[in-house]
Amino acid sequence: MLRWFESRIDPFASKTINQPPSLLWAFYWYFIRPIWPAFALLVFLDFLAALTEVALASFVAILIDLMKVTQLPAAFIGDHAGLLIAMGLFVIIARPTLVFGYELVKNQVLSPPFQTRARWQTHRYMLRQSLGFFQNDFAGRIANKLMQTAPAMRDSIVMLSDAAIFVAVQWLSSLVLFWAVDTVLVIPLLLWLAAYGGTLYFFVPRIRVRSTEASEARSLLLGRIVDSYTNILTVKLFAHAEREDAYARAAFEEQIGKHQFYVRLTTVMTGLLFLMNGLGSIVLVTALVLRITQMAGWVLNLVTSIFENIGVVQEGMGAISRPHAVIDKPDANALVVSKGDICFDSIGFNYGSAKGTPGADPARVIEGLSLMIRPGERVGLIGRSGAGKSTLVKLLLRFYEIEKGHIYIDGQDIAGVTQESLRASIGLVTQDTSLLNRSVLDNILYGRPDAGIEGAIQAAKRANAHEFIIGLEDSEGRIGYDARVGERGVKLSGGQCQRIAIARSLSEYSRSSILRRIRFREGRHQESNFPLLASKRTQMRIPFPETRRFANTRTGS
Repeated sequence: MLRWFESRIDPFASKTINQPPSLLWAFYWYFIRPIWPAFALLVFLDFLAALTEVALASFVAILIDLMKVTQLPAAFIGDHAGLLIAMGLFVIIARPTLVFGYELVKNQVLSPPFQTRARWQTHRYMLRQSLGFFQNDFAGRIANKLMQTAPAMRDSIVMLSDAAIFVAVQWLSSLVLFWAVDTVLVIPLLLWLAAYGGTLYFFVPRIRVRSTEASEARSLLLGRIVDSYTNILTVKLFAHAEREDAYARAAFEEQIGKHQFYVRLTTVMTGLLFLMNGLGSIVLVTALVLRITQMAGWVLNLVTSIFENIGVVQEGMGAISRPHAVIDKPDANALVVSKGDICFDSIGFNYGSAKGTPGADPARVIEGLSLMIRPGERVGLIGRSGAGKSTLVKLLLRFYEIEKGHIYIDGQDIAGVTQESLRASIGLVTQDTSLLNRSVLDNILYGRPDAGIEGAIQAAKRANAHEFIIGLEDSEGRIGYDARVGERGVKLSGGQCQRIAIARSLSEYSRSSILRRIRFREGRHQESNFPLLASKRTQMRIPFPETRRFANTRTGS
């Protein structure tokens, strides 16, 4: 039965990829709108559950009144059997069933699917951000924002429903009852509500701001810790554990300072509200009002949690709702490569302008560069560090938009084609080879999954990698092409990583290849194998090494 409820919302139903709004409530509605009936049902059940609280208090009051006027206690049950049976059915069956339905909708229908749906939508959008977006922040920090925003939205919505509905029902019920008895009794209740609301109005916006800052500090802390763990080899090699301690401690101190600033406000607000609750209990001594003041403490904790979660959502919005820096034109077509001509036509580019930095240095990294590469040509880019070799490669792959000029492939301006078709047509083997923490097979077939195991083996043999791959075994007993390579390929040697990366490039159905400062780390005999690898490529694949060694351009190494 539970599985039926859990399958009412498909977390992966959304097919479109759109930028989430940058305004808080619009951001909430963006994720709620497709499944709003489920949230409406939750609010309705919450409202009914609140009414049961009032009904239960009314039943108790009726029982007390009936007991006062009963002359013979032995006849009480017989005289009021129908009412007692109705109360019993309400307490034993109706109320638990209603509460169970509320929990069913909250925990089965909404909680996991909504959380997964929001994460799935934001992940797909953020995955298509520009290269600069990820280079300018910690990967762990970005991932933390994505992971914590969805549950924070869910929790704040559910808590807001609980707090608002329960308090509204209880307070309005008290108001109606007091008004029916004597309108004067309404005045203290209104004064108490005004003081309660004014306190929340003053403190809640400040708590929300402090919560956002505390959440940002927590994400920064996580990013620094993940950064140290990801680059643990560098930390170990340079024996800088104490320096890493200091680096992390600064983030810990910032996080605890901002968190303490945030909880100071909640402590002061809690004290004031409990003072008002005490005064309200003295002035308005009725069972229903005592119930309201008792609930006020519970509501107070909910309100604090609500705005803590809203602060987390606001912090996540800063990354999630950021517009894409590099986007396809609405009428963009897939790149069609027939020959493989590459033409740089008077291009100009500056990183400061690309990042939107105000007052960026007008001196460009690349200015007025023109270059023509014919099919089958082997072209090497030679220059000092910082001359723009890597930048030229990034512009060809359209990781950044050029400011001047055009780049053409077979006469097609790459600004007018889809990014995926462009990058699928170009194979890139980087200097710092990075493999995914997946199997060898998954890494080789990443550019062309439909090639299958035979295609992967063929590419591995061409990259002189097949022999060592069949001898691999990971910690869980997987062998050969099924063995996991570890994060960034840490379980393999540098040379093995490079050869798998080359096999990955070879397996991809790309027309051009770019090798960025490849240094074969297993000896000169591997460098001598490279011209053979190049000669096995199709005629329209263009080895395009980027290097500082002139001799490498003659051999293709």
